[in-house]
Amino acid sequence: MKNIKSYIKVVLISLSFFFVLKGNSQDLGVLINEALENNPEIQKIDFQHKIASEKVNEVNSIPNTEFNFGFMAVSPEMNMPMERFRVSVMQMLPWFGTITARENYASSMADAQYIEITIAKRKLALSVSQLYYQLYEIDAKQKVLEKNISLLQSYEQIALTSLEVGKASAVDVLKLQIRQNELQEQKEVLTQKSEGLQAALNSLLNRDYDSKVSVLSTLEIPQDDSYYSYDSLQVNPELLKYDKLYESVNQSELLNKKEGGPMIGFGVEYINQENSPMITSSYKDMVMPMVSVSIPIFNKKYKSQTIQNDLRKQEIQSQKAERLNMLKSELAKAISQRNQSRISFDTQVQNLKRAEDAEEILIKNYETGTIDFNDVLDIQELQLKFQMNQMESVKNYFVQSAFINYVTN
Repeated sequence: MKNIKSYIKVVLISLSFFFVLKGNSQDLGVLINEALENNPEIQKIDFQHKIASEKVNEVNSIPNTEFNFGFMAVSPEMNMPMERFRVSVMQMLPWFGTITARENYASSMADAQYIEITIAKRKLALSVSQLYYQLYEIDAKQKVLEKNISLLQSYEQIALTSLEVGKASAVDVLKLQIRQNELQEQKEVLTQKSEGLQAALNSLLNRDYDSKVSVLSTLEIPQDDSYYSYDSLQVNPELLKYDKLYESVNQSELLNKKEGGPMIGFGVEYINQENSPMITSSYKDMVMPMVSVSIPIFNKKYKSQTIQNDLRKQEIQSQKAERLNMLKSELAKAISQRNQSRISFDTQVQNLKRAEDAEEILIKNYETGTIDFNDVLDIQELQLKFQMNQMESVKNYFVQSAFINYVTN
């Protein structure tokens, strides 16, 4: 158990280190720690582990001591000595090593339950990170919309000036105002989405659903991606869990063999007799030591349990192989999507530069007295599209990076 706790502590520290440094966010690390401390599901699983650990003390016991007492309610008139009452005590003891086997089995189950705590904590940290990055995306998109609304307002002033000198029409002004309304609508919709995501995040943190969650103003995709090997999946707690379950089945079989042995009982019985002329000895009462042996002659139960344990181990091995294949598939998919996010981001950077060049040309045309506000709206729409795609690419990159770290560390 001590080795498992040490390993898990290292895993959780590295997990927190990743989320804090890879996301360039101390705030995210604080949120993860708060969730780990307050989340009800983590507390529930922790209580389950404590219950499993207490089972070790439960099984460290022997069967109840048996006391018997009997007395003669009605004594027949006889010359022979009659029994007044008898008292006996009997203690059955399991076969040698049975109690130790029970403790080992209970301890192995507690170890497996402790792994569940680690898995739950890692999943919780992943969920908090994913929601955090989604909130960052919304916040960044709202800032983009605000800048574009301000840009359209400046264009509207240009259009109004051009309208006065006959170089623009009222339709151009109306189009610019309509476009501003559309962007304002998008901004308000994002605000509603943000409130929903904040409520979900606050739920994981076990605090008021309307508590404000602040995110970073800027996230930058790093120049180089960390390298991950599929061999690193072997240390994933989801796979370690199956190793601990396999060990618990081994301990179960050792216990089954011990319980298939006999039980030995030791006791003593005292019989009190009334006085009788037939008793010439000074000892009229009797004390009788007793030994009892309980042998499981019909032991099909234990043979069946052995077969079940063998099948259970094969099942666990298959489950582990299945989960390993799934983790490999999910890792490959996450790496691919992260690479796609980087490609998309780089493409949007290039496209945005071209759109800004086109915008600059339009401004120069205005200085020469010619400007087409349809072109202005087209360029503005392209800029907004590229900027929004950029924010989505950044969010996707960090969401996938968080998942990659989850399965490989």
